[in-house]
Amino acid sequence: MNKRDLTYIPDLSREDVRIIFGRSAEMKKDRTAYAGSLAGKVMALISEKQSLRTRVTFETGMYQLGGYSIYLSNHDISLGKREPVIDIARNLERWVDVIVARVFKQESIIDLAKYSSVPVINALSDMAHPCQALADLFTLEWLGHDLKGFPFTYIGDGNNVCHSLMLLSGLTGVKMTVSTPEIETYMPNKKIFEQARALARESGGEIIHEPNPGRAVQGAKAVYTDVWASMGQEKEAEIRKQVFAKYQVNAALLSQAEPGAYVMHCLPAHRGEEITDEAMESEQSIVFEQAENRLHTQKAILHYLMLG
Repeated sequence: MNKRDLTYIPDLSREDVRIIFGRSAEMKKDRTAYAGSLAGKVMALISEKQSLRTRVTFETGMYQLGGYSIYLSNHDISLGKREPVIDIARNLERWVDVIVARVFKQESIIDLAKYSSVPVINALSDMAHPCQALADLFTLEWLGHDLKGFPFTYIGDGNNVCHSLMLLSGLTGVKMTVSTPEIETYMPNKKIFEQARALARESGGEIIHEPNPGRAVQGAKAVYTDVWASMGQEKEAEIRKQVFAKYQVNAALLSQAEPGAYVMHCLPAHRGEEITDEAMESEQSIVFEQAENRLHTQKAILHYLMLG
């Protein structure tokens, strides 16, 4: 088997996604499924950023599959500073069986994958968050929905999560509407947007941009948001609050979507900013189901990339 990486969604084919979702469902139904399958395997978990869901779900998942995890924070290694990323990759490949990295720059993921002979998984970068997107769309499928043609709306900043959701929606045939301000800084990356649209044309899906959030949620069966200022953008937080004020997911906005439309968020949430407490705690919210499914989909990703 050739080495497989997950640096961003297009590393996967539609068939790869189907396999990952199938295994995710098996693992969600029975947490002992595939137990011991990664016995003797070691995962290096690199994290340049604070983490709750990523660290706990990857480490728990690796343990449940019989493997072992080594956590490497900035106190242990400093990518590109203490030593070059390519040297870190060449060291780790000789000791561990998979590298999972949560980093500031997509270039770090690309270099780790290029210079390592073991699988590399992007656990978040400035441009992509593929594990989150896989968990999110798996959640919709788990709840009984056919992804092809499913009307899904993303509200807020055109960030890394938005990028991965667009690409995976394009790959799986979702009808996705992205609602961000018509200001380049806050819109999705143009190349990624066009790449997602090209994937959608092949799958029968659709990726569109609608800056008006009220229009964007019309017909939506799921409304998704994320923080307005991601880690590293704290200095922009106050400006972003003003720019995104009308993009809050609240009862008024949800009333314009399909009745009972799901409320989704990748977490952590800034309650009272991009989403209200009322929306987070509503019966429509599947936010914590998404969080749980990070465990199952990441176990499936580890299993598939390492064993096929």
